Parts: sequence; structure tokens; C-alpha cells
Amino acid sequence: MSGLRLQGLVFSFLILFGVSGNALAFGFDDVIKKAKTRAGEKYEAPTQAPDFLKNLSYSDYQSIRFRPEDSLWRSGKSRFQVMMIPQGSFYSQAVQLNVIDSEGVHPVEFDKNRFEYPNPELAKRIPANLGYAGFKLTYPLSGAGTQNQFLVFGGASYFRGVGANQNFGLSGRGIAVDTGLPSGEEFPAFTDFWMERPKADSDVMVVYGLLDGPSLTGAYRFEIRPGEHTRMNVSAELFFRDDIEQLGQAPLTSMFFYGENTLRPLGEWRPQVHDSDGLLVKDGKTGEWLWRPLVNPAQLQLSYHHVQDLDGFGLMQRDRRFADFQDNEARYDRRPSMWVKPTGENKEGWGEGEVVLVEIPSRAETNDNIVAFFKPAQPIKAGESRRVNYSVLFGGPEITGQPNARAVSTFVGKESRGDNADEALRLIVDFKGGELAGLRPNSAIVSQVSGGEGVEVIEHFVEYIEAIDVWRLSILAKPAVDQPLTLRGSLARDDKPVTETWTYRLGPSTDLRGKSS
Repeated sequence: MSGLRLQGLVFSFLILFGVSGNALAFGFDDVIKKAKTRAGEKYEAPTQAPDFLKNLSYSDYQSIRFRPEDSLWRSGKSRFQVMMIPQGSFYSQAVQLNVIDSEGVHPVEFDKNRFEYPNPELAKRIPANLGYAGFKLTYPLSGAGTQNQFLVFGGASYFRGVGANQNFGLSGRGIAVDTGLPSGEEFPAFTDFWMERPKADSDVMVVYGLLDGPSLTGAYRFEIRPGEHTRMNVSAELFFRDDIEQLGQAPLTSMFFYGENTLRPLGEWRPQVHDSDGLLVKDGKTGEWLWRPLVNPAQLQLSYHHVQDLDGFGLMQRDRRFADFQDNEARYDRRPSMWVKPTGENKEGWGEGEVVLVEIPSRAETNDNIVAFFKPAQPIKAGESRRVNYSVLFGGPEITGQPNARAVSTFVGKESRGDNADEALRLIVDFKGGELAGLRPNSAIVSQVSGGEGVEVIEHFVEYIEAIDVWRLSILAKPAVDQPLTLRGSLARDDKPVTETWTYRLGPSTDLRGKSS
């Protein structure tokens, strides 16, 4: 059989079984080759947008609008369509966008006329070869005939996603390098994307990305499936130019200004303001689920949560009622949670390590001041490469599949110990769900609490609160002077835990500790 005939038979087989010919034109292996080649070259910083665009205010930048009628694949009646992102403000560098279809690989040429500008003066200053800053994917999540934005790639290696009926909130990133360290953070960026054009009736889309930074390069494959819970299966091949002290795999970035466990800033009327209210971690070896409510610290705060075998982690938005926020514009009650779960054979690149939480002081809700990522136990050395596979879910807090009872509220306040006036803190943690559901109020539920170094746990007890159907853990604890308050707590029945492990950290300089920030 001739080679030409064999090639034709292979192509026919792919079409017959629903595999498009796009894979023959370009694929993940091609991106890996590009990343490996670039890693052997000197890093070159990307060209920045003109100053007049970088200096645009947030409101002026937002007034630049993409014309939906110019979306890619609109004429083909595809469920998936693509809207381009303009450069300006924080989006200060161009990325090369490409489309893979049955005819091959094609660059998406920049066209300034795809945008509406707030005034003619700004429009005429836009260079004809400026380039796009990223792209937004749309899909009919709310029904046929409506294109809903559900995933955005824009700015360094950032991406944001939502499930059905949600508003954008927290972000993911391709990688994090030395986040929170005194040496300073690197921000590797996607420089090129290739988007496979899906069939008209497809509910799955594939995107490839090439990432570059001073210390590493990376090839990424995103298999994207929108829905009530939007899912991405991610494969990444990383090539390291330099040693890296703190590599952050699958980093998540969010905002926590204040919540039920903090003081309300002076002049604020809303009960809470945050995109996420806690970090959740699952250790696959011990089976422990660990919950860490977020804080807005007075000083930079890093927390390291060791896991023997990472099964998943994420930043959650458990507060889902409008009354929790009372904000009809921001609708924080509709912000998504984001859950990362290692996948692939032997979970290569994951396993033992630390889930790192970085909390940065912020005086405004416009700042993303929360970062969480997995730091592998193995050191990162120059010249090495690493493959990591994982899934990312955007949706409500139920996306984790967590079976045990959860901490639904955390409250913190000062409490005096009588005449001695020794400062102590009262912490209230309400648990609900799992094995606690339906128990009688007099069931033998036991509280388990421990404190970190220098923390005196004065008392702890648990009671059932019928009015809101929760089991309430009450803790009175006194931290050491000028040391953080660190606590762990859970509820047990018959000597077995029936809740996740609640953990907390409160720095010494917070207002709740009686000191100004």
C-alpha cells in the first residue's frame, strides 16, 4: 500500500470517529518543541504597549469595547466564539493569537476596527499593528441564541472562568515564581496561543499556550468544557532556565477585603466584601480536608500547609446569599469557587509538598491580595523539565465533592478574662452538613482544638444551635505577645472526625489584637 493511500485512510478514520483533521496541522508536541527551544535561548522581555495606553485609567480602558459581531467563528454558527482583548492599562503586552482549522494554522491579524473607542482622539492613536492582549471565550450557557462570556485569557499568564449564572471573580495562572518572597516575584507570561476551531455542535474546545519568563518556559494544553461547572483539563510541560526557590503550580489569585471574621473598615456599610472566603486542601494520603478562612492581614503573611499526597486544593466562596454582602452591583454572592485536582498517571509533579497561602495587606477591594498554589517538595534546578497534569473546576463550592461537614461561618472577637484583663480572643466556628446532618441535639459530639507555638487554649466546647441548624465550636484562646495566633479545630463522634479541620492564623498587628494596622 502506498504511503499516500495510507495517509488518506488514516485521515478518513479520524473524520469517521469524530476527530477533526486539525490535530494533523498542529498539536501539543509542536508547542512543547517551541518551549524547549526557547528555554535554551536568552530571555527577551516582551514589547510593551505605548505609554498612553498603559497610563489609561481603569474606567477609560473599560470604555474600549470589542464589537461582538466581529467575534471569531460567529458566521459559522459555532457554539464557541472568540472576542479579542485590547491592550491598555494592566494589559500592557501583546500576545500572538492563532487559529487551527481544517486548512492549517492561521494568525489572527490585529484590526483596530474590531473595537469601539470612547473618543476619536484615542482611536486615531492606536497603531495599526498593535496586537491583542488576549481573548475571551463565549458559549450559550444561558440557552440557545445567547453568547455568554465564560473564560478569559488576558494579562501575563492569568485566566478567569465561571460556571453558569456566575459573575467573574478569582483568577488562575499558568505558573507562579517566588510569590511572596523577599527576592521579588517573577511574572511569566503567555506569548502565543493556538485555538482549535471546534465543530459547530461541539461542547469541548482546545487551546494551546506558549509561556515565557526569565526563569522558565512552558507549553500548555487546555481542554475546555463549559457548563454549570466549567472544567479545564490542563497539561503543562515546563523547562527551567534557572533554579527556582519557590515554584507555584496551578496558582490561584483572589481578593479578600473583609468578612465575618474581621472588623469592618470604618465607613463601610456592606457586611462583607470578598471574592473568596477560604482555602480548602485535601490530602489524599491522610484523607484530611483542611479549611483555612482568609484574612486581610496588617503585614504580609505566608502560610504553608504540608500535604503528604495532594488530592486537591482551591479557593472557595462559601457565602452564597445576597444578604451576606448586600451588594447589588458587585454580586459577590455569585463569584465562583475554583478547585484544582492533580490528574495523570502517578500524579507526576505533585504528591508531597505544601499548599502555600499568601495574604497581602489591602485597603481596597480593587486589589487581588490572595494567592494560593502548590509548592512541590522536589527542588527546581536549571536545565530540568517537568510535566504536570491537573483539572480546574469553576463553579459553586460543591465542585469539590467534599463529603464531611464544613465550617460555614467563623467569627472572632476580643474577650477579657475578668479582673486580670488578660487579653484573649473568642473564636466561633459553625459546622454544618455531612454526618452532622439530622443528629439529635444531645448527640455526643466532641470538640478537638489545639494551638500553635505560644498559644494558650483556655477553653473549648461544642453546642447545637437549633435556630440555624449548626454545631457551634466555641474557643477561648490567648496568643503570645507579638506572635501570631494559630489554631486547629474539628468535631468528632465516637473518636472519629466528622468535620473538616478548621485552621486559623491571625497576626499580632491586627486591630482584633488591640493594635492598629
